[in-house]
Amino acid sequence: QVQLVESGGGLVQAGGSLRLSCAASGRTFSTYTMGWFRQAPGKEREFVAAISWSAGKAYYSDSVKGRFTISRDNAKNTIFLQMDSLKPEDTAVYYCAAALRYYTGSYIYTYQYNYWGQGTQVTVSS
Repeated sequence: QVQLVESGGGLVQAGGSLRLSCAASGRTFSTYTMGWFRQAPGKEREFVAAISWSAGKAYYSDSVKGRFTISRDNAKNTIFLQMDSLKPEDTAVYYCAAALRYYTGSYIYTYQYNYWGQGTQVTVSS
């Protein structure tokens, strides 16, 4: 069993920055691909970013590429999402997720992830 707990959300003005964290339990955390997704009211959950177990590969959605950076610290069982140049359209609940299975290609689909956190709210005001 894996438990994921997100933190770091909040209210920020457009152009500002936030750093989300996701603390994970589980002895084999370092072998999981980890991802961030977000869900705005009335919309489906969408992929934001993912990082391979070794941090050798990172994937980003086109909407956040160049503004967000995903990273991980396996020694602390934690992943991070640094969000810069935030826009009002980034407003959503952000979820971290863990994928236990290996897939070729990128990890952009919700079905590829086995465990999810409870989410943290990010609100960007214009």
